[in-house]
Amino acid sequence: MDALNPIPLGPIQVEIIRNAFVAAAEEMSVTVWRTSRSAVVREILDYSCCIFDAKGRSTAQSAAMPVHLNSMPACLEEILASHIPLEEWHEGDIVITNDPYAGGQHLPDIQTFKPVFLDGRLIAIAGILVHHLDVGGGAAGSYDASATEIYQEGFRIPPLKLAEGGRRNEAVIKLLLRNSREPVNVGGDFASQLAALDTGVANLQRLGRRYGADTLAAAAERIQAQSEAAMRATIAQIPDGTYAFEDFVDDDGIERDRPLRIHVALTVKGEEVLIDLSGSAEQAVGPVNCTLNMTRSAVVCGVMMALGSEVPANAGCYRPVTVTAPEGLVVNARSPAPVANRMATGHRIVTTVLGAFAQAMPGKVPAAYYGVSYAYALNCFLEDGRRQVYFDLECGGWGAHPEEDGASGFSCGFHNIANAPVEMLENTLPLTFVEYGLVPDSGGRGRTRGGLGLARAFRLDAREGRFAANLERFKFAPYGLAGGEAGRPGRLTVTRAGTGTSEELPSKVGGLKVARGDVLRLQTAGGGGYGDPAERAPAAVERDRAEGYTSAG
Repeated sequence: MDALNPIPLGPIQVEIIRNAFVAAAEEMSVTVWRTSRSAVVREILDYSCCIFDAKGRSTAQSAAMPVHLNSMPACLEEILASHIPLEEWHEGDIVITNDPYAGGQHLPDIQTFKPVFLDGRLIAIAGILVHHLDVGGGAAGSYDASATEIYQEGFRIPPLKLAEGGRRNEAVIKLLLRNSREPVNVGGDFASQLAALDTGVANLQRLGRRYGADTLAAAAERIQAQSEAAMRATIAQIPDGTYAFEDFVDDDGIERDRPLRIHVALTVKGEEVLIDLSGSAEQAVGPVNCTLNMTRSAVVCGVMMALGSEVPANAGCYRPVTVTAPEGLVVNARSPAPVANRMATGHRIVTTVLGAFAQAMPGKVPAAYYGVSYAYALNCFLEDGRRQVYFDLECGGWGAHPEEDGASGFSCGFHNIANAPVEMLENTLPLTFVEYGLVPDSGGRGRTRGGLGLARAFRLDAREGRFAANLERFKFAPYGLAGGEAGRPGRLTVTRAGTGTSEELPSKVGGLKVARGDVLRLQTAGGGGYGDPAERAPAAVERDRAEGYTSAG
């Protein structure tokens, strides 16, 4: 094959190049995994990698977090349209941002993009988003549940060039680390992020030398067109019509008596779908707001979960999906509304979109999963004056499917996080874990049962700490479908060492003082059930009781 004279692309060659793009993204991901420092990146895997074509359109991605991967293309689109046009990108440049009001999500999620040139011609862009352990703000982990403005949430980076022509602006990195409670870990993770960009660039240049820039460009067009066609064909199988569904966010952590309605009107028309969120609540005072980019990411995730299991994820599959969300709502907040806990609303958008599809396609969509990223952070004050930040994310029970029970303690969907082993955490933090396991009876009953939630409890062994939590599903449980019951909601408690008394905490907590010996316990929600519980097979009821999933069958 002559790279200077590309031959017409056949389906096999397109598939080979598609997988080569995916492999380039995956190798970037492996670089981050092998070289990162903090548990949130190395163990929880809270990062994502994406390959874009020379026009800035997503072409391939690593198997990581949909919340990142669905929004990175919109972030790059925003940067190109409003901040740094493509003609100003040069070899050796790196563009960076974490600004939610310039295409980002929330401030801990720092996005970096690096153009890939071959013989002076732009052939692709490599992109990585990493959730960093702490970027300042009013609470450890940069999840301030009491924030009312984004200015309280941490260090904010507008779209700018971190490097120009290969020369890095170290002042930006110094500013970031000076604003972090964990500069060593964040610095290590950031170095890993930049190294992975170089991995992506090298692999894409190698592909360019092998196939030629014109062939890669043509392949990217075909790859995206294939995804678009596959998505359109899938949508065309759904009966035309409008299907409505609503779900609720508990509260914003400040106005605790105000539930936040998420309403979806799903209109199917031929090969396209329109998701209208105009009936959702006005933006919140507290930090559960979503920017439009975040909302679109959640909508796409819900659509892909309902329809797109066989559709390769790239710019093409997004084209048949239109999102309407007027400004000023919790799903399209105006600046400077706080957004740190945007996942509370983001997950709820996903479950509401799925609920609407369950009406459009009866018997094909599962009941609600736990629907929240259980994000919490503990700022530990050590005897020698140092501080350590323990940040973690948990999952819960998956919704029951019409044909089988939901998975227990299972993470996938919108955030797709991994588990941080308690042995590793105990070895590096002043903590002792006293409980970690499934919660019996937490899955919603039905013909098929919802998956069980988790209980995770830990004791502080340092002299004192400050605890912050941005949780959800304490008031509005994951819904069941077709007569199935809702899953059990979550709970959070603190047991004081001095008195032995336990205190129920709300789902959003900021600046809670804890002392040596105090135990914090999180119980996550179970998934919703599917179908009439009376129709559950007797053998399944007995097995649940025998294996401890239920106490009474």
